[in-house]
Amino acid sequence: MHPYLTGQSGPIAFAHRGGAAAGAENTMAAFERAVALGYRYLETDVHASSDGVAVVFHDADTRRLTGQPGTIAGRTWEQIRQLRVDAEPVPSLDELLAAWPDVRLNIDVKSEAAIGATVAAIDRARAHDRVLLATFNGARLLRIRAAAPGVATSLTPREVAGLRFRGKKPAAGIAAQVPVRYGPVTVVNKRFVETAHECGIRVHVWTIDDAAQINALLDLGVDGIMTDRVDVLRDVYRNRGLWTEH
Repeated sequence: MHPYLTGQSGPIAFAHRGGAAAGAENTMAAFERAVALGYRYLETDVHASSDGVAVVFHDADTRRLTGQPGTIAGRTWEQIRQLRVDAEPVPSLDELLAAWPDVRLNIDVKSEAAIGATVAAIDRARAHDRVLLATFNGARLLRIRAAAPGVATSLTPREVAGLRFRGKKPAAGIAAQVPVRYGPVTVVNKRFVETAHECGIRVHVWTIDDAAQINALLDLGVDGIMTDRVDVLRDVYRNRGLWTEH
């Protein structure tokens, strides 16, 4: 078992962007809120500033979250520090890695430029065993694996398809991080979960906010759920005896 997976017994509860439904997504305040609830796995996103800092932010464009036009990639770190998300500053990956040394991060690497910046931040923090790197871009994920050997990654879309339709064991990656459905195709069903487990692959499902759906997925035997509603997921886990109080 990769060390990344040892931070919680049973199915992992991921706070997606720190719990985006409560606001101030991907800020230190959001992550602190999730940690205070008992979360030990945080999902986040990383872009790179123009001067090579790994920035915790979901969108390439800054308008939706900050009200300011422009991009993360087009700003220096000092300029990004002036932006606010619901009155909260935008954090760097270095800050997030340093804040809770016992917390594990699931990091969606959002751009090519962010690969080097992300790996450098992980190296500085010596956090190789407590991060998982992911992206929906298969070619980018292969470059991430080359840049960060030994660090846990998700499966590429092609590897997920091979697992889902041909029962093919992926060459690398420790987790299929997938939606329940992709267009008209049901991705997560009992057979998919069983096949993944036979291949030594964990199944993490995003982004699930409904209690009934969370229960149904846990009944299928999935290994982790990402949610924007950190209160809802915690309550379901608690009711099923899966929540560890910290």
